[in-house]
Amino acid sequence: MKVTLTAGNRGPTGTDVTGEAAMAVNAKKIAVYVLVVFALYVIITDPSKAADYVQIGFEGISDAAKAIGDFMTWLADGAQ
Repeated sequence: MKVTLTAGNRGPTGTDVTGEAAMAVNAKKIAVYVLVVFALYVIITDPSKAADYVQIGFEGISDAAKAIGDFMTWLADGAQ
């Protein structure tokens, strides 16, 4: 069995997006815009609270990275 991929059958891209894919793209754009507007609102109305949110986010990322590092170390040591 021979399978050939051509440029015409790679799925929805560019301006060829229609139907459900177009609605998903539009929904994603709307969600990003709402998130940006909310972030700007919080920063403008209460900068100290916004700084707290950023600190919480970075602490979460740091904790996640540490947990992944601990897991990789555990695997490297033979998973014992």
